[in-house]
Parts: sequence; structure tokens; C-alpha cells
Amino acid sequence: MKIHEYQARQLLADAGVPVPPGAVIDSIEHAAGAYKRAVADAGLGDGGLVVVKAQVHAGGRGKAGFVKLVRSAAEATDAARFMLTNKMFSVQTGPQGLEVKKLLIAAGVEIAKEYYVAITTDRATRRNVLIASAEGGVEIEEVAKRNPGAILKTLLHPHLGLQPYQARLMAFRLGFKGAQVNQAAKIMLALARVYVEKDCALAEINPLIVTPPSAAHPDGQVLAIDAKFNFDDNALFRQKAVAEMFDPTEENPSEIRATRSGLSYIALEGNIGCLVNGAGLAMSTMDIIKHCGGQPANFLDVGGGATEEAVTEGFRIILSDSAVQGVLVNIFGGIMRCDVIAQAVVNAAKEVGFKVPLVVRLEGTNVEEGRAILAAARSAIPTMQTADDIGDAARKITAAVKASRAA
Repeated sequence: MKIHEYQARQLLADAGVPVPPGAVIDSIEHAAGAYKRAVADAGLGDGGLVVVKAQVHAGGRGKAGFVKLVRSAAEATDAARFMLTNKMFSVQTGPQGLEVKKLLIAAGVEIAKEYYVAITTDRATRRNVLIASAEGGVEIEEVAKRNPGAILKTLLHPHLGLQPYQARLMAFRLGFKGAQVNQAAKIMLALARVYVEKDCALAEINPLIVTPPSAAHPDGQVLAIDAKFNFDDNALFRQKAVAEMFDPTEENPSEIRATRSGLSYIALEGNIGCLVNGAGLAMSTMDIIKHCGGQPANFLDVGGGATEEAVTEGFRIILSDSAVQGVLVNIFGGIMRCDVIAQAVVNAAKEVGFKVPLVVRLEGTNVEEGRAILAAARSAIPTMQTADDIGDAARKITAAVKASRAA
């Protein structure tokens, strides 16, 4: 699960990480007031620097023009009007773009240097890892491609977590000096603590910045001015406060609908819908469709104990995608018998109604009985074909989709 930047900043602030003050708005009329509060809370005078940032679950906001620096209430209002009345388009949004519904208006700060700091899990070692770079403010993937040596890593102890000496050592390696070292180390320790306490999959500060020297901070001040948190969905049952941060407007409606029905669904960009039981089989099905020249429209796992209700809802979700031009059902009857699944497929297809090609492949317990049920239903479901194996099924559905497009 993802959350917005303003929510991530609040989590950091609650953990003792210094974050510039800000407020969230959802209307143009509130922009001027939010600007005035931001400069007041930061002790800035008239004309103080404030940043207006679109709150969406996608990167590339700055390049898309959805992060703007303003120095007056009027400029903040203009920035809010632009962002709330235009879709944001970036590499991560896709061609459809994203509608912006919330804005963060926060006090701006002068930046002397930017850094990247994150905690995630290293699957190779099965341990949490601190990742940092002195090249912050840009996508870490780009830094890794351009200059792999700039990515620094420290593995965390499975029980003790990030230790103070590790955080200080990382601060020195990043180039922090003087009072900056302890400030940066405290932030890293707080980030690691939040990562574990909140069951995160990723806890990222980018950028972590140092301000220019001042009377109050001769060595500059280390601040977190942008953050990103992803959470383990499987742990949300014990993270009620985190679960309440979920914003359904930022997610695919079909994915939310599938989750509520106990289905695992991920929308893709192809035109062949997939309904499969088992995650591994679903991945293999998509691979074979691609191998046969087709493009899968989704990942949909109805589970090992698929029921008629689950199959019916799966069909509804798949067919709600206007891009779908054919559907492949690939079921292995292990826990659930093939004859039960076949009847569920037939009943669901009749209820939902099929106007696109449907190919069904069954294998496993009572497979012959299941195939007999499908054969008897062909007149009632004229777009349906059966297949002997997954390769046969993939070839048939890709050919049927191509034929329907050519017709």
C-alpha cells in the first residue's frame, strides 16, 4: 500500500525527524490561506518561499510542472488552480495521466546539498538494508545506472536493527560534517525504526537536505523535505492507523474491487484477459500468451479454492476493461475439482454474457467430467473454445483475438 507525501512527512515528524511545516488542501480557495500559514509557521516574512506539490502516487512531478515554488498567496492560488484543473502526465502516470485532488503547501527551504536515504529489504540476504547516496533529489534508479558506486548500503541486524555506529558511519561516508553527522544519524535511526514499527516495504527520504550555514545552525540543518512510504499489505490487519491512510481514488477501481472480493488482480496494458487459479500459474499463463504473440490485459488469481462467486466476479472485472478483446481461463483443479470449476465457468459466462472470444483450459482432478460440462455448454456460449494444454489455449486465444480484430 502506498501513501501520499504529506502522510509520509507526518509519519517522519511523529518519529522526531525535522520536516518543514505545511498543510494539505483540496480546493483552489484554500491555497492563499495555506500559504500564509506555511510562512507564519516557518517564521518567514512576506514573500517567503513556499512549495506547492501535487499529491499523487506517481513520480516525475517536478518535470511535469506539478511542483512549483511560490512567494505570495496569489502565486500559490495560481499554482493550485493549474494543478487542480489539469491532469498530470509523467513517465510513471502513463498516457492517461492522473487527476490531482490534493496539494501539499509547505514552507520552502534553501538547499546547500541533497542526499538520498532509504530502508528496504534485501531479498538476497533476507535482511533489511540502509541505502544512501550523496546524489539525492533525483530518481535513485537513474543514479544506480549512471554511477553504481554512488549507492552505499549497510545491512541491518535482524533483531537489533540499525545501530547508532552504523548510522554515524554512513553519515561520514556520505560527506556530512560537524553537527550534520549526528543530525543525519538520528534521522536514519528514526527512519529505520518507523520501517519496522509500521511494517513498511519501503521507507524513503529523497531528498534529505542540508541548509546553508546560519546563526542558529552554523553547520547547516539536516531536513527531510520529501518522503515515500510503501507498506506490506499482509500486515495491514495490525496497522489500523496506516490502513486508514489508504486513498482509493489513487488506485485502479478494478484492483480495489478485486481485493474486496478476495481476488488478486493487477491491470496491464494488453487485450487478452486472464483468469487463473494460483499466482505461479497466472505468471506462466501471461508469459505463454506473450510467447504466442498476444498481450495479457491483467494478472488475475482467483485462488486455489476458486468458487463460482469468485469466478463470476473475476469475469465481471475482466470484462469491465474496454481494452479486453478475449479471455483465457486456465484452471488447475487441485483442491477444487475441475467439474466444479467447469460448472462455475459455464454459469458465470451465462450470467455475465460473453461477446468476446473465450478459451478455457482445465487440468487436474475430475478433468474429464469438467471437459464434458464445457462441451455441453458450447451452444449456450458460442464464443467459447476449449484447449488441451496451456500452449494450445494461448495459441487459440491469440488467434481468436486477431481474427475478431480483422473481422
